[in-house]
Amino acid sequence: MKRFLTILCCCLPFLLQAQSKSKTAVGPTDQPPYLQFPVVPNYKVTLPDGHIINTKDSLKKNEKTLVFVFSVDCDHCKHLTQEVLQNIDKFKKTRILMLTPFQPEQMKQYYNSYNIKNYPNIIMASEPTRQIMYFYNLHYFPGLFVYDKKQKFVKGFEGTVKMEELMTYLN
Repeated sequence: MKRFLTILCCCLPFLLQAQSKSKTAVGPTDQPPYLQFPVVPNYKVTLPDGHIINTKDSLKKNEKTLVFVFSVDCDHCKHLTQEVLQNIDKFKKTRILMLTPFQPEQMKQYYNSYNIKNYPNIIMASEPTRQIMYFYNLHYFPGLFVYDKKQKFVKGFEGTVKMEELMTYLN
C-alpha cells in the first residue's frame, strides 16, 4: 500500500499536467483574433456620407484586399496614405479598406484632405467602437493586413512598412 501511494504521489503531477495541456489545446489561444479567424472581418462601419455598411459588403469577389487601419492624427499614417495614393497604379487589383477607430466627423476630414473620393478602389470608413483594434491586437498605427482573392489572411504589418515589402504580398 505504501508503495502504491508513493507511485501515485510521483505520477499524479504528471497526470494532472497532461490533462491540463489537452484542455488548453482546444481552449482559447494566445493568438490575436485575426490569426484565429484568418478572413476579412465583418464590421458595421460608417462611410464619409454617413451610410452604415458591413465591411464584407464592400469587397469584390476574386480581388485582393488590403485592410489599412489608421489614425487620423498619426504622421506615419498620413505619410503612408500619401505613398499609397502616389503609387495607386500598383493597387489596381486590390481593394483598399481604410478603417479608423476615430469618429466619422474626424474620418471625413481625413477623407476630404486626401481626396479619397477620386480613388474608386479605396473605401474609407469609421469604426468608432474600436473593435477593429482588438481584432487585430493593434498597438501602433498604421496597421496593414493583406488578404488574398479568397479573403484569406496573408500577412500583417504594424507600424511603418516599406511600399516594396507591402507590394510583395499584393502582386
